[in-house]
Amino acid sequence: MRAIALLAVLALCPVAFAVNGVDLSSPVSSGDFDCLKRNGYSFAVVRAFMSNGAVDPNAAGTIHNAWAGGMDHVDAYMFPCPTCGNPAGQLRDTVDNLNNHGVKFGMLWLDIEGPQYWMGVAANRDFFAGLVSEAKAAGVHLGVYTSESQWSPIMGDYSAGSPYPLWYAHYDDQPNFGDFSPFGGWGHPAIKQYQGTSSVCGAGVDLNWYPA
Repeated sequence: MRAIALLAVLALCPVAFAVNGVDLSSPVSSGDFDCLKRNGYSFAVVRAFMSNGAVDPNAAGTIHNAWAGGMDHVDAYMFPCPTCGNPAGQLRDTVDNLNNHGVKFGMLWLDIEGPQYWMGVAANRDFFAGLVSEAKAAGVHLGVYTSESQWSPIMGDYSAGSPYPLWYAHYDDQPNFGDFSPFGGWGHPAIKQYQGTSSVCGAGVDLNWYPA
């Protein structure tokens, strides 16, 4: 099956090479994904849930277009709405929306950023635990997107995310992990988002990298 989590790919590919990809929160056509693939970007991570507490109505179509455009791996991410409550319901809605549209995806990344969107540390931890619990029940492969500057104000000294792969953000335009310092229980990352909003092949994307 093509829709396998990126971390599974890492385990299966011990030969050293670098993989470039994009993440996005707007609709992208299959033609644009084809262009991205021809320009060296082989994976995509598509927003599937929005910070306003609703599923992204463009997610299923964009994931379909990513596969059709030749992406090797396609993941999804959710930007949860902590103040909306019901973390289990939010995660379930995310997964059900994609499944009901018949699209395949690998990892589901939990986007943990923006302290202004969150609550107190104790409530934030409970909310995160609710997301994780529902993901386990749904059989979803989880990862966490965050950075030390975001995780610590939101979660404090909390390592409950560390069993899951880390996708961290640092916009230094350097596709490597040379800048990484451990935090939140993570000793090493899986993916780096090294450049923010960019226009590539007519699509608005962030640029990402991982070694394998």
